[in-house]
Amino acid sequence: MAGMMGCLNRPIEPLEPRRTSTIVERLTQSSVDKIDLVLGIDNSRSMADKQQILELAIPDLVKGLVNPRCLDQNGVPAAMQPTGPVDPCPIAGTKREFEPVVDIHIGIISSSIGGHGADSCPDQENNTCAPNPNFTNNDKGHLVARSDECGGGDVPTYENKSFLAWDPKQKLTPPGEGNLDNLVVSLRNMVIGTGQIGCGYEAQLESWYRFLIDPEPYEKITAIDGKATPEGLDQTLLAQRADFLRPDSLLAIIMLTDENDCSIKEFGQFFFAAQLKNANGTPFHLPRARAECAANPNDPCCLSCGQNPGSCPMDPTCFDANNNVKALTDAEDASNLRCFDQKRRFGIDFLYPIDRYTTGLTSVTVPNRAGELVPNPIFSDLNPLDSNSTVRDAGLVFLAGIVGVPWQDIARNKDDLTLGFKSAAELEDLDSNGLSTWDIILGDPATLTPPADPHMIETVFPRSGVNPITGDAIKQPGDPTNPINGSEWTVKNVDDLQYACIFDLPTPRDCSDASIVSCDCKDPTNDNPLCQPDPVDPTKRTLQTKAKGYPGVRELQVLKSIGSQGITASVCPKQLSAQDQPDFGYRPAIGAIIDRLKIALKGQCLPRTLTPDAAGQVPCLLLEARRVEESLVGQCNACKELGRQPVSTEHQAAVQAAKQDPIAEASDWNCFCEITQVTGDNLVACQDKLENPPLNSAGEEVNGWCYVDATTTPYTGNPDIVADCPETEKRIIRFVGEGGAKAGATIFITCSGE
Repeated sequence: MAGMMGCLNRPIEPLEPRRTSTIVERLTQSSVDKIDLVLGIDNSRSMADKQQILELAIPDLVKGLVNPRCLDQNGVPAAMQPTGPVDPCPIAGTKREFEPVVDIHIGIISSSIGGHGADSCPDQENNTCAPNPNFTNNDKGHLVARSDECGGGDVPTYENKSFLAWDPKQKLTPPGEGNLDNLVVSLRNMVIGTGQIGCGYEAQLESWYRFLIDPEPYEKITAIDGKATPEGLDQTLLAQRADFLRPDSLLAIIMLTDENDCSIKEFGQFFFAAQLKNANGTPFHLPRARAECAANPNDPCCLSCGQNPGSCPMDPTCFDANNNVKALTDAEDASNLRCFDQKRRFGIDFLYPIDRYTTGLTSVTVPNRAGELVPNPIFSDLNPLDSNSTVRDAGLVFLAGIVGVPWQDIARNKDDLTLGFKSAAELEDLDSNGLSTWDIILGDPATLTPPADPHMIETVFPRSGVNPITGDAIKQPGDPTNPINGSEWTVKNVDDLQYACIFDLPTPRDCSDASIVSCDCKDPTNDNPLCQPDPVDPTKRTLQTKAKGYPGVRELQVLKSIGSQGITASVCPKQLSAQDQPDFGYRPAIGAIIDRLKIALKGQCLPRTLTPDAAGQVPCLLLEARRVEESLVGQCNACKELGRQPVSTEHQAAVQAAKQDPIAEASDWNCFCEITQVTGDNLVACQDKLENPPLNSAGEEVNGWCYVDATTTPYTGNPDIVADCPETEKRIIRFVGEGGAKAGATIFITCSGE
């Protein structure tokens, strides 16, 4: 590397302390050297085929991070590539896209977290895996490493902690996995072992929130006096979180799901969304919604007939002849459709708001069980007794979703997925009709504006309309010629939804076989686009040849809300027949994820220009904050290490400002030093020489930092040092020698006039 880079272009809020006018910012210094990767995998019915496709993409994911390609000076992959992550580029003049990541934690979370206090999704179910019990309805937000959904043990993991640790340099204590092939095999087995017999009320969002963010994950939840009541603290989860999540890693969450999220609120009476039976064993149905809901779910009087109407007028449609509140019928309230269009259908939104997940991924504080704001675990140091107190900022947290949306809608080219999926910025671009891709696939749920693509509308009944990107018209039942979702279909029992997209199964599935757990063609008279006539008995359409994806509306809302930290891909692959092609399976999805993460992995560049003085220095102070053992506090604050100097009296205000940073309390810094901005001959070496540490004219190593800017005329330093920066951001704070942050330290920057 030409030198460690300082970054100011991640979303950072300036601090404005009460007792000083000094404004400081946290500086994300250098490239990232570790990743904590969470795979959030839906384990409900119909997910086995998607898990198998993801399993095939695991080598692309792992090798893309740990063994990045070597590129020539034009960014073209070299003809020869290194065989392993610690090998150099074999062709002179080529270099890695980014430094291989040699420290990765990889864990899996399923979408099943139980019934939220209801009677559905019990912790133990005895039919599906008979004679063995099925324990996968409630994985509790814990890491799962099972090798088989019906038992049979776990895949071996790092210290039996249920996650994998990539450690080719064997620096962990004890050492982690150093063999890349072994890592890939273990992860592939874990993906398949997640299974597809979990809870049908899929909590794709809440499951990773529970594991990573929830400050008080409950031990159990039960209905007490008609209200869901969380109790206790899940110490197993808290221990797993502390072992898995490092404070200074790049955190990436990858969701794989074919359905919309159903993260039910876990308090009050919201658990009724997952309730199946009345106390007497008869089927439970929710009360119907007031009449206002059908016309406008945002109407203040759109309530459940079972709620107190307050100032709203009495609604006679809510009551039967005996003045009892009317419940919905079987056809109106299929238990497995409780999670869509809730406000209109039930008068209540039973699900956690999208803001919960946006805040969890971006804010340093989140609400606890009592609603009080407390430190967010992903922006905290969960192991304060170790030497690492650096805490990530929101720019190092990413969420990727491989979800239900037509790939044609989010591809850079609707006919050619080899060009990849659109970036977050490209999803915001407006087309000739003034629509962004988000308008097409999501609309605006808050204002009830439907997506422009009718394939993305959630409904039981056949839709109509034309995809605005491809021009493909929705086809009615019996005419499966639409290349996106085949056609609409007749949902006879009003207990399923129309599809956003479908794709060919590599191996057809005989749904007349009663032993198959999940099959979509059991009704021999269906007109479902997933089904074909049975070759043995063509009068029965029981051969499933395609798989499905439903509109992933809530997952897409979260991805949109976090902007450039979100990565959007389709659960419906373009093709599964040519495995060596770039558009095979989930390879485009993995490519989009790697492309986004590699920007952070190779360090980022400054979005704004600093102005050097006549001596070549810029008017900035770089302050290093860290925590050391109490016996070393005095020695540390003397700042006698290379590239450091004590904080001067006039700069003490910056120390006080740093102490008011949102992460300061958790970090408990007790040592502050200025990092030296080099001068004279050392400045020339820092700005001009590519090696790190550079040597000055006397042959001495240079320690400290300098400013390099290739956007000025003339250049401030050697433009090759910032060659990897975007054209408009070819400038960095360059740390050389021992000037980089000490292990576990946080760097702050304050510049006069900025």
